[in-house]
Amino acid sequence: MISTVDFITPPVDDPYWFGQIAAANALSDIYAMGGKPLTALNLVMFPAKKLGMDLLREILRGGSDKVSEAGASISGGHSVDDLEPKYGLAVTGAVHPGRILTNCGAQEGDALILTKPLGTGVLFNACRSRKLPSRDLEPVLSEIASLNKKAVEIALKFNVHTCTDITGFGIVGHSLEMAKGSGLQVNLFYGKLPLYSNALQMYQRGETTGSNEANRKLAEGLFRKIKPLSREEEELLFDPQTSGGLLLSVPSAEADRLVAELKKAGVEKAGLVGEVVASSQPSVWIL
Repeated sequence: MISTVDFITPPVDDPYWFGQIAAANALSDIYAMGGKPLTALNLVMFPAKKLGMDLLREILRGGSDKVSEAGASISGGHSVDDLEPKYGLAVTGAVHPGRILTNCGAQEGDALILTKPLGTGVLFNACRSRKLPSRDLEPVLSEIASLNKKAVEIALKFNVHTCTDITGFGIVGHSLEMAKGSGLQVNLFYGKLPLYSNALQMYQRGETTGSNEANRKLAEGLFRKIKPLSREEEELLFDPQTSGGLLLSVPSAEADRLVAELKKAGVEKAGLVGEVVASSQPSVWIL
């Protein structure tokens, strides 16, 4: 059995989408370990007198629908009155003890596959600050709220050495965890990283997040750019993700077949985005 706890503040104004995204974000921790969600507890912090119970019902409905989609069930929860709404789940799942996926164990020569685009951090902030109209965010909400269920089910048919979900530390931060855990170097191919529509444009318009600078500092001394990038392009490497995709390390001989299987199953943005190479110091290079 494996358990995780995760909750977020509203990334979007629509309460139903908020509930779905928060639930998908929490369930992802189970999928990243190769597990299957079984039960979930609602975790709610909510200013009931200020916002009203109808809004909370829609948040919980979104979360419940996403948990049902995962094949799990809501078995209770806990709520507190708070100044700012926050919602998430404590999820319990099951995984075969001989098939637990971790963020260490990548091998020299592995290929890296990412299953979702990057850029949710700056998009959500830009929507809050009104730089990005809600109508321009709506087309990607279904992808952001999508579960990593199909991706991990397909991946487990292959020889996956390492898996992590890309969340608050951004693609560089989570790649660096993989590099450190494996004692190897991760090369990311910038031109192959999938990006959500408008993400780069929002950085170019001066938007950012409260986590970018902290994520950059975490990689200090262990991050190197070979490919020339503008400051705005570079910011996407440190963009904190909510309900991000999986980063999978597999033998290079299996990579193309895995990507093809993922796309066939509906994980359309999956693609090969990097490689694992030998190094005297764990690090992340951008090529």
